[in-house]
Amino acid sequence: MGVRIEHPQLDIDRAQYGPSAGHPALGAAPLQTRRPSSQRAQRVLVLHVPQAGQVVAASSEPSHLCVNGASLNARSGRNANAALLVNVTPEDLPGDDPLAGVELQCACEQAAYRLGGSNWNAPAQLVGDFLAKRPSTACGKVKPTYPLGVTWTAIDEALPQHIVKSLRLGIPLLGKKLRGYDRPDAVLTGVETRSSSPVTVTRDRACHAVATPGLYPCGEGAGYAGGIMSAATDGIRCAEALIADL
Repeated sequence: MGVRIEHPQLDIDRAQYGPSAGHPALGAAPLQTRRPSSQRAQRVLVLHVPQAGQVVAASSEPSHLCVNGASLNARSGRNANAALLVNVTPEDLPGDDPLAGVELQCACEQAAYRLGGSNWNAPAQLVGDFLAKRPSTACGKVKPTYPLGVTWTAIDEALPQHIVKSLRLGIPLLGKKLRGYDRPDAVLTGVETRSSSPVTVTRDRACHAVATPGLYPCGEGAGYAGGIMSAATDGIRCAEALIADL
């Protein structure tokens, strides 16, 4: 769980491609999956999304706000955006109930809705302000792309403190890996809570749901993927299992 982070796409192009940035054969540079080089911040993940896109609404319940990222086919948007996430383990959950992960997810989405103003605006904060532990009041040169509007604030209240602390540790370290990643006016938009499922529908080695013949739990919703590529791979695995059964 965590936030979306936005940078100017041109900055990412220059950091990834150097003097070749802007060459028509290269197109927009992707944000690669990375981990900070610090044991204390190893839980921070930067997940690649289609580049030069925008932050989008992903809410599915009243008074719950969550975001995701998307890109049009031309990949010509002004901003690069990626998921900046922290792993959640069973020890981080509010209890031992099998749906404790859903409870945490709902609590964060409800907090984000309130923090955004209870009007579907998303809470947003500049990286520099987030690292300095102060609320943001306006954007800098990086303009947020979330289409329903943002409310400038401090995002701490919308996420568990272990996630906030890990992000504060990880962002400067990621800036050492990718120049400009920690630029002060990069935009954090919250919250992203659905990169993977908070529950797992248990299946056996042949991809059958335990005690439910004919059901093949698959992909992110069933707890077996955490992104586009892993979901596609798991889909192939389940399709092959179904073909073998038939």
